[in-house]
Amino acid sequence: MNTPRIGLVGVGLMGHGIALNIARKGHALTVLEHPGNQPLDELRALGVASAATVQDLARQVQVLILCVTGSPQVEAVLLGEQGALATLQPGTVVIDCSTAIPASTESVARAVTAAGGRFLDAPMTRTPREAAEGRLNLLVGGDAQLLQECLPLLQCFAENITHTGAVGSGHRMKLLHNYVSLGSVALIAEAAACALAAQVSPQVFVDVLAKGGGGGVALERLRPYLLQQDPSGLRFFMSNALKDMGYYTTMAQDGAAAHGIAQAVHDTFASAVAEGGPQRLVPELVAILGKNTL
Repeated sequence: MNTPRIGLVGVGLMGHGIALNIARKGHALTVLEHPGNQPLDELRALGVASAATVQDLARQVQVLILCVTGSPQVEAVLLGEQGALATLQPGTVVIDCSTAIPASTESVARAVTAAGGRFLDAPMTRTPREAAEGRLNLLVGGDAQLLQECLPLLQCFAENITHTGAVGSGHRMKLLHNYVSLGSVALIAEAAACALAAQVSPQVFVDVLAKGGGGGVALERLRPYLLQQDPSGLRFFMSNALKDMGYYTTMAQDGAAAHGIAQAVHDTFASAVAEGGPQRLVPELVAILGKNTL
């Protein structure tokens, strides 16, 4: 892909890191102005431009990356009354890095193709820290040749890039991944709350799990909170966890797949959001389940 101008919608916790790395690698980048963005000062210092509307943005770019909350936002950005498809340039590649409902993704991809564009779903794993470091994982659904064309751009902000299959498969794999990840976090959080009630010290709890079958990424991301009440090990809002678990259970129901455990995890996050609010970070689930005993 020859030095296209890149557009980015969604400069939040993850999108800001993506934008930084794209700009630092010398790509011309324009971002959509939005009140939900992180501060743009650092990006502007790197020469990043901004557009006031998504249609203005779509007119300017050859690649449009979406890093928004979920399917409703993706559909609004692309298909809405003021959506990008109305001004999408022929051959533009739309890359959706959001976490989305696969059936919606397939429908959106058809609309992009009908408008003369091309489409990849490329949801991310890892955290804002890895986004800033340019070390995300991408799960890419879509045409293999198109992925190869976009690879130099994606490698600006991703360390591991896996082609998962056809359009929609990236989002299916992302939901599977997030279920396992969030399910593990919820399980450890509930066990940690029980440990407190049983008067097992947090240090002993963490040390024993880390040396046995309870060790792993989920525990390490919770460790700062379990030991120091620092939630920064997993900067992921409780509302997003609930949204992702809702998407997963929908996918499982649509496929007539077992999802009893997933439903329990979903309900755990639903209760946590109701009690603690949507902007609490996921590690704080420990305190909510433990009746704020930390």
